[in-house]
Amino acid sequence: MASESGTAVTAGSALRPLPRPRAAAHSGAAAAPPEAHAVADASDRGARVAAIVIAAAWHLAVALPAVLRAGQGMAAPAVVAAGWLVTALVGVGTGVRLLRGGLPAAGPLALALLVVDAAVVAGAGERFLFSTANWVWGGLAWFFLLVLWQRPVRRLLVMLAAHGTIALAAVMLYGATAPADLSRAAMYVYGTSTLPVAVFVGAAALTAQARNRAATAAATLAVAAEQEAAERARTERQARLALVSGTAEEVLAELAAGDADPADPAVRRRAVLAAARLRRLIAESDDVPDALLHELRAAADLAERNGLPIDLVSVGTPPELPVEIRRGLADPLTAALAAAEGWARLTVVAGQDEVVVSLVTPDHDGPDEPATGGDGPVEHLHERDGEIRWTQTRWRRT
Repeated sequence: MASESGTAVTAGSALRPLPRPRAAAHSGAAAAPPEAHAVADASDRGARVAAIVIAAAWHLAVALPAVLRAGQGMAAPAVVAAGWLVTALVGVGTGVRLLRGGLPAAGPLALALLVVDAAVVAGAGERFLFSTANWVWGGLAWFFLLVLWQRPVRRLLVMLAAHGTIALAAVMLYGATAPADLSRAAMYVYGTSTLPVAVFVGAAALTAQARNRAATAAATLAVAAEQEAAERARTERQARLALVSGTAEEVLAELAAGDADPADPAVRRRAVLAAARLRRLIAESDDVPDALLHELRAAADLAERNGLPIDLVSVGTPPELPVEIRRGLADPLTAALAAAEGWARLTVVAGQDEVVVSLVTPDHDGPDEPATGGDGPVEHLHERDGEIRWTQTRWRRT
């Protein structure tokens, strides 16, 4: 059979079941659905806002007034003020990026903060070593938290360890080695480090927990929706099977009782139509890539088995269509094939937004197929001119 800018297949040979596509293998856990990521992002954004507010409040409400009060009493007040300004600029840039959903460049910013740490400790001098004017003791750890957001917690611990080392070096260099001074330094380092670590770890844990809970909820809803859809499909299928089976049983009962003549063309047409519809209904449940083509091949195969030469031509790949749409496209063609005589040509032209199925057969005696316009999702047209009959169904995406 010829091919017309597509794939042409003979109905009888093309009816072998199509191979079922294998699902791609994935290692590890399944990816979380978009809903879970949205919930996790919302949780993470709340934690980002909280960390930014704490860092800004500490820097503006605690560190700045202390630096202004100490003034020229510090060893190098300009260095302390410059360090405060650099940290403020780092905080503003990092905060803006975090609020926009991004992450800052952790490496360069962390190194800059450590340089500020050492410079401010030296600039504050021995007199203000344990004073709030030496604002890096308590406030700088919050900026470590911001620049290392969503990085591994070990990086934050390394930064805090470096921060503690700088503080310890200053204590040793200034000779503040008395037990009380060492205890005070240890308490400063411990007290100013534990809370940022707790916030950092807690934010990561809450975000992960929110993602997991949202993923579980989405999976549960998806399973429930699939079960509901499967139950609805089963009910509809049973109802349709009862209708089709009833038509077939009616014909068989009339033949068995002698009320119908097997040689009568009308009786034969009724029998072929019932068989074709039953065969197409069975094909609906097959798991194949192109369900519409599979169902049309089933009807074409039955017609060919009854001695009707038929060409089935497919151009393009049909999109995934609901069962109701496929029925609307296939049922009128199935009925027309049951009444066809001589030969038939079935053509499927498909795109992602439109599917057109056409059947051309020689004209013959018999009633016309009912045709509908565009009221529903599928249009059905039927025409005859004394030489051929043309039946078409069309679906367009709306």
